[in-house]
Amino acid sequence: MMTEADYYAFFDDYLNDRLDAPVRENLERRLAADPVLAERLADYQRVTGTLHAYGQRLRVSEKLRAIQAEIDAEQETTVETGRPDMPVLRISRTEQWLREFWHGHRATMGVAASVAVLAVFATLLGLQWWSTLEQPARVQQLRLEVAQLKNAQKKSQRVMNQVINQIGATPPPVQGKFSGTGFALTSDGYLVTSYHVIRGADSVLIEGRDKQRFRAEPVFSDAAHDLTILRITDRRFKGFGRLPYTVKRRQADLGEKIYTVGYPREDQVYNDGSLSARSGFEGDTGFYQISIPVNPGNSGGPVLDDKGNLIGVISGRQMDVQSAAFATKSSYLARLVDSLSAAPNPHTYNLPKQNQLTGQTRPQQVRKLQDFVFVVKVFE
Repeated sequence: MMTEADYYAFFDDYLNDRLDAPVRENLERRLAADPVLAERLADYQRVTGTLHAYGQRLRVSEKLRAIQAEIDAEQETTVETGRPDMPVLRISRTEQWLREFWHGHRATMGVAASVAVLAVFATLLGLQWWSTLEQPARVQQLRLEVAQLKNAQKKSQRVMNQVINQIGATPPPVQGKFSGTGFALTSDGYLVTSYHVIRGADSVLIEGRDKQRFRAEPVFSDAAHDLTILRITDRRFKGFGRLPYTVKRRQADLGEKIYTVGYPREDQVYNDGSLSARSGFEGDTGFYQISIPVNPGNSGGPVLDDKGNLIGVISGRQMDVQSAAFATKSSYLARLVDSLSAAPNPHTYNLPKQNQLTGQTRPQQVRKLQDFVFVVKVFE
């Protein structure tokens, strides 16, 4: 996972034309497809522009100081030779103190400037991410209901440690409250869920239908599209095996029959419906509107078509419209995974290539799907 410092160095290489052509092209494709990354680059340019302007002012100040020294020297010569006095360029004591401070603490200020870049950049990113999370009052996203569940049944870190220590043992009747649903993205331990499910989490557990639990951590989040990619970190994990579904890269058709399997309660629940609009709330083209009844625990669950293709990830619902819910498009998820694989120091996300659900009856599809859908349990 790239740190903020990695992003700064990468953006600097890009803006100064130090990237190889393939890497530059991949980054530009990602910038075109990912508005969050594009805004991050714009913020970096604004911050570095401010710092460059400050550096230019310091250089001008140095020139003024040199001119003042020349004038002072010529004034001394005038006293000795009787030449007419020349005008004197005066600099304030404050300006002079700043220049002397700069010369005496140049190294320290260089470090401080670097820290300031990080602090300002982080603040700008925080403000941008906050703005993407603002939703109109008419839309009651599932994340609000999840927050209520977390507040009502919040677990301490001590309880989390107890759960981890009991991994592999017979589970007690109550093991903490689930937050949402996730599903396998690759066979080697990467999953997808909704960003609002894991937001603010200290620890995350993944639990399957067989009650096996694994520790997981987020490796990438996109708040604007309500997506998070998780990675299982538990050493006992040996892989999911061959995934039975594929990720649909093109748009689904209006009116398609669709279904989901998720965890609105402790047991898996199946629901079906249809794709009712090819855009989300207020025409957002990153989402579908779907006519599937969903509840808080469905957040992050998969949406599949009749052929067993993944077409979306459940995100939220609109409370003032009967059965209107929203799902992030799988076409966006596929482009996101492609861009992550093309980034510097990439991990290759091997998405499933063959669909084992095509031609199966709906009950057969659900039976094969069940082992790849998980409860995402969050502890704060």
